[in-house]
Amino acid sequence: NLVKGQFFHNLVLEPEKIDSFRIIDASSRTTTIYKSQVDKDSNEICLLKKEEQELRSLVDSMLANPTANDLINDIDVEYEVPGLIKLCGEWWKLKADIKNNTQNLVVDLKTTGDIDRFQWSAKKFNYDSQAYIYSQLFGYEMLFIVIDKKTHQIGMFDCSPKFYERGEDKVRRASEAYDLFYK
Repeated sequence: NLVKGQFFHNLVLEPEKIDSFRIIDASSRTTTIYKSQVDKDSNEICLLKKEEQELRSLVDSMLANPTANDLINDIDVEYEVPGLIKLCGEWWKLKADIKNNTQNLVVDLKTTGDIDRFQWSAKKFNYDSQAYIYSQLFGYEMLFIVIDKKTHQIGMFDCSPKFYERGEDKVRRASEAYDLFYK
């Protein structure tokens, strides 16, 4: 899933990097064809041709949505913007998908298996912490553009004050745990 997510992001934000992915025309990773083309010593994970096609279709659907397309390809946007910020006594390193200076937003692209459960996933995968850290660094609100991998439905999720507060609390608790175990 990490490889697929990276490929999806690169297709949208840095298409010049997709040539670095190996695509294998096999039905699964358990086939002889796949295994014969993968370097076993490097634990390399390659994309299957059908996965590449699915991801390209997701990107096409996302960019066909006028609002999503405008946020991603606005007049003054920066892609893959790195940052470093000290919060709660600890340094946090990050990379924002899109810094939209026209709309004063940090935009993060997500794929999901069920868009109706994205709000639950946002809590489970600590997107609230991500939103808090990014908002502190860039001074912009955060917006998640989410696409359902099955239905291609697009969702745009902004962050409530409570969402940011929960993220701040998680960052504080993570810093305390880091201090306890590593300092």
